[in-house]
Amino acid sequence: MKIALIQTHLSWENPKENRIHFEAKINAIAENVDLIILPEMFTTGFTMHPTDVAESMTGETVLWLQHLAKTRNCAIVGSLVIEENNNYFNRLIFVFPDGKIESYDKKHLFTLAGEDQVYQQGNKKLIVDYKGFKICPLICYDLRFPVFSRNTEDYDLLIYVANWPKTRINAWDILLKARAIENMSYAIGVNRIGFDGNNHDYNGHSQAIDFLGNEMLSAHENEGVFIVNLDKEKLVETRKKSGFLNDRDGFKLIP
Repeated sequence: MKIALIQTHLSWENPKENRIHFEAKINAIAENVDLIILPEMFTTGFTMHPTDVAESMTGETVLWLQHLAKTRNCAIVGSLVIEENNNYFNRLIFVFPDGKIESYDKKHLFTLAGEDQVYQQGNKKLIVDYKGFKICPLICYDLRFPVFSRNTEDYDLLIYVANWPKTRINAWDILLKARAIENMSYAIGVNRIGFDGNNHDYNGHSQAIDFLGNEMLSAHENEGVFIVNLDKEKLVETRKKSGFLNDRDGFKLIP
């Protein structure tokens, strides 16, 4: 599977400007890709003002994502602020090439920034079946909580979309590798760069890690579109040879 990671700055609380910015980057991708990954809250930055920017599942950004997915004949994933039933969600949207949508609401809300005070917590893990890969897409702070992401579904790819600040980027680098190793899965993290409206600094480090913890791609602090190829056959072969997942502990999540 060929995947494009887009690491870039975000315009603060300006969905229209961010859509224009991302569309230009997506249209500039010269090769055919299977999946495009955008950062967390890619239309706004990590805002705690959902009333100013929230959209619906039939709003401009979702329709825009569906149009781009159909036009490019690839899937697109990222999170944005969604209002539903008088609640606000940090919702990850996975859009298939035919426009079909699957979604995941962020489970672990970032209490340090007060995210839990303004957004509704999700409680359901999403596994997406796409082009022979089972994909588990998660959001930013979820990275710190290995039990929720534990590979009980035999997924092949973990995706984390994020607004992860420079001050804690060492944890991002280490935990992405840890999640890949412990779950015998590819892991891709897509972060943003630049300053947000609260003057928090983000330095990227978007990357792809293989199922043994080896770095396949790193964007470092650079802006751009970065392409990586994932080999499902190699993943399956390594899992069969090592058998590590056969020895995982059983457990039950209590909501």
